[in-house]
Amino acid sequence: MTWRGPTLDADQLDLLSMLQSLAGDRDVTLTDTPDVVRGLVSTLAELGVWTLGVEESYGGGGADAVTTAVAWTQLGRSWPALGWASVQAHAAVAVVGPDARCAQLVGALHLGAAAVAVVDASSPHVRLAWDGDILRGTVDRVDAAAEEPHLLVLDGPDAALLVQRSALTMTALRRSGLGGALTRSARVDAGSGDVVELRGVDADRARARLHRGAALVAAGIASAAVDAATAYSADRHQFGDALTALPTVRQSLLEQAAGASVALTAALDPLTDPIRALAAAREACDGAVEVAAAALQSHGGYGYLTEYPPERLLRDAVSLRAAIDLHGAAVRAARLLVGRPDTDTLHRKAS
Repeated sequence: MTWRGPTLDADQLDLLSMLQSLAGDRDVTLTDTPDVVRGLVSTLAELGVWTLGVEESYGGGGADAVTTAVAWTQLGRSWPALGWASVQAHAAVAVVGPDARCAQLVGALHLGAAAVAVVDASSPHVRLAWDGDILRGTVDRVDAAAEEPHLLVLDGPDAALLVQRSALTMTALRRSGLGGALTRSARVDAGSGDVVELRGVDADRARARLHRGAALVAAGIASAAVDAATAYSADRHQFGDALTALPTVRQSLLEQAAGASVALTAALDPLTDPIRALAAAREACDGAVEVAAAALQSHGGYGYLTEYPPERLLRDAVSLRAAIDLHGAAVRAARLLVGRPDTDTLHRKAS
């Protein structure tokens, strides 16, 4: 497995090796089997990986950006649904961690015993409104690698709503890839006791963390696709020599590797600015789809068989791009770009 990012120090190399060994030992292609998903999440939590990049003051590992990138990229290679769920756990703790009312949830997140799906109130897939003291509506899609996650709704630049899982009715959804995401739609019917209203939070920073994390997971998918195509081309012989003897094959593999490297490089930018973070996510997710599609073509007809990685990696890349709701994020970013504030935020309930 190839790391296509900056030079790593000894601890980062150990983390990389540990995650590679874990993936090799488990050797499982995730499906929506809850017990298997819970087992892997629990293992990652025990290893300190699940909330590795969360600030120590909130109970996390306090890892720097590159170390966290190693974890998310490697999860993207093996189990991208878990990578995206870990990204959401990081973003959730950044928002709810300072609030004492959420201390129990934060502790459970570190243990992998609870999950939070993070969505944006401005997304067209989120249709929530206050009816007196009752928050009602639907969220079309959440991908939290859990059957019954809590719901965190980012609301404007400095507010959020945490909806308890008991106030959510989840319905399983079908999708093409991202096995293990346990994708659900959510119906919300939450009384005031089921909602924690959070004010003065840095919701834009949480959005940037989500987009950066998604970019890293996508970069992991792309890197896995490149390695699969390279290995296949080296092993597959035609006309008396390996496919890699053909200049056109080598050029295709180079373009795939370059695409994976560009995605990772973009995602490693600090990305505190929401527009830059969104740009990195779009670049990485689109790049992962393109690289995985090219890797599938490198396998010829075999690329369409489930026995080979490219078809799964392509489905995962497409599903990840859908899960992070890039279109909704772009609508909000376009408003920010021209200085127009968020409108009709859910936090207007307060008077």
